[in-house]
Amino acid sequence: MRLLLLSNSSAPGRSYLEHARDVIAGHLRGVDELLFVPYALADHDGYTAKVAAFMEGLGIRVRGIHTADDPRAAAASAQAVFIGGGNSFRLLKSLQERGLVEAVSARVREGVPYMGSSAGTNMACPTLRTTNDMPIVQPASFDALGLVPFQINPHYLDPSPESAHMGETREERLTQFLEENDVPVLGLREGTWLRREDGTLTLGGIEAGARLFAPGADPVEHGPGTDLSQLLAARATFDSRGDRS
Repeated sequence: MRLLLLSNSSAPGRSYLEHARDVIAGHLRGVDELLFVPYALADHDGYTAKVAAFMEGLGIRVRGIHTADDPRAAAASAQAVFIGGGNSFRLLKSLQERGLVEAVSARVREGVPYMGSSAGTNMACPTLRTTNDMPIVQPASFDALGLVPFQINPHYLDPSPESAHMGETREERLTQFLEENDVPVLGLREGTWLRREDGTLTLGGIEAGARLFAPGADPVEHGPGTDLSQLLAARATFDSRGDRS
């Protein structure tokens, strides 16, 4: 599989996707038309136009899957697929209702490039469970595309000692997730991404890098250029801790 999984699509002081322009261009080299999945936002046409404006600079046409008479057929014939960010619960529910969880997964497993940002990166995981989003709708299940066998937390934020926020930090939330589930979670900070080329998985982006959480272990920091291919051998089990009462 060929995957590019971005933590975010917008960066301060940069236009949409511009911070990752070079890696996107390399990932989509040879692609003439990109199938864009805009279901994470309500304005499908506007979202697709935003993606098209960026991709035009790379010489790539963009087709919104929402305009297809048969979305599954569009996925089955796509040269490349990009699932954009927004609300991941709305996104997964939309994919499920249109039969696109299976259709997109099957097409990507045939070797066409897949690109996700934020919620689209969540979709590449086995489940939705490590999203940051509010459940504004209820999907049929949390099962996602399963293009990687581990979980990702896009937009990972470190605790701030100066903050007056008294709620749970992102680290605390992921630690709670690991109390119930047995699967690594990679916290991707803003400006970072993962790139998979078949059996190789590499961390890219800014120097801040990513933080890897695993059951029974302290979090580990990784910088850009790190080979994380060992995560592709992960065996995820969910709801594995059982009733402790």
